[in-house]
Amino acid sequence: MSDEAARPLPLVILGAGGHAKVLVSVARALHLDIQGVCDPQLHRSGQSQWRGLPVLGDDVALSLIAPASILLVNGIGQTVGGVARRKLYEQFSGQGYRFATLVHPSAWVDPDVVLGEGVQVMAGAIVQADSHIGCNTIINTRAAIDHDCSVGQHAHIAPGATLCGGVTVADRCFVGSGATIIQGIEIGEDAVVGAGAVVVRHLPANQRVLGSKGRIANVPDSHQEGSE
Repeated sequence: MSDEAARPLPLVILGAGGHAKVLVSVARALHLDIQGVCDPQLHRSGQSQWRGLPVLGDDVALSLIAPASILLVNGIGQTVGGVARRKLYEQFSGQGYRFATLVHPSAWVDPDVVLGEGVQVMAGAIVQADSHIGCNTIINTRAAIDHDCSVGQHAHIAPGATLCGGVTVADRCFVGSGATIIQGIEIGEDAVVGAGAVVVRHLPANQRVLGSKGRIANVPDSHQEGSE
């Protein structure tokens, strides 16, 4: 195989909020080529540079770039109940674009772990043997995923959260900062584990567990969208 064929494709970052800033740092730590950033707000403001990167335009600018020539990086962060990140992934996946799977050099991911397309594993995170992480999921800074865990698609394991062995977290779940889920627990689709919560029993779909005492409540139908 030639050096050119083996070279990773250049990246295009989608979004320019706080989460995107962290992903630029991850890509640079991996010595990857970043072609530029697409962000509607930067485009409207007329900015030509962001964090030393060219502003390529809004999302429409991607139509000028062949899908096979780049990998996208989903720079939209995941908020509780937010759908912007998932919709962006589904929109461009449907157009034939692929999303980069990024693992910070300081993270530990066991060789037997399966990472889906577009997974982002941040600095200091740990993902242990025989775990499976679904597409477009964030394993954030210093989160710990122990052996035989399964995390679904479009989920967010926030900074400092811990999943003990054999935990199942379904699609579109949000596990807050510093939360702990003990071994063997199942978290249903669209459920929310609040920051600092300790989960010692199964959490049904569309439910929220709050605080160290594990109070369970329904997840509201809609949430305020964040910009990151």
